[in-house]
Amino acid sequence: METDTVRQAYTSVAERYIELFGTSQQVDADDLALIRRHLGSRPGRVLDLGCGPGHLTGYLRELGVDVMGIDLVPEFIAHARASHPGVEFHLGSMERLDVAEGSIDGILAWYSLIHLPPPEFDGMLKEFRRVLVPAGRLVLGVFDAEEVGAFDHKVLTAYRWPVDEVSERLGRAGFREVERLRRPGTDEHRPLAAIAAVAV
Repeated sequence: METDTVRQAYTSVAERYIELFGTSQQVDADDLALIRRHLGSRPGRVLDLGCGPGHLTGYLRELGVDVMGIDLVPEFIAHARASHPGVEFHLGSMERLDVAEGSIDGILAWYSLIHLPPPEFDGMLKEFRRVLVPAGRLVLGVFDAEEVGAFDHKVLTAYRWPVDEVSERLGRAGFREVERLRRPGTDEHRPLAAIAAVAV
């Protein structure tokens, strides 16, 4: 994934993106419940990777989670820091996590892997597994589909994934699926899926 390309693409739409997705009230209640069930009571540090404007980082902090948000886009990080004072946010890439092996208790990757080309997907999951403690939790969201394929996302080319294949790849990377959530497409939204998995 060309991080500079992703950064530039989201920088160009940052203001509009924040307007559309900048608060947890704009997140589906079922999604918030899934995140709360699996990350809302983790005893150690949780990373919100690709945190965007920080709305879900802030949500987890309100639940008492020791959470840190990381994103590529300076405008998102600036907004997140202003909107959620006291919450830790850093400018950076999830591809190069500057944390020790087995030091993180949970990871939220909420639609933050959608621009990752399929050949790079497994490597990212392995990096997540590297930093998680045994029995640590991963919650990720993807665009759901019958088969892997690229499509013209409004910001930058993105990829759809069959949720069963995501689960299989998680298994190969050292995770076990514990819950999934799927939402069919509508006139306004593409089919969506989320998986919660435990590091084994």
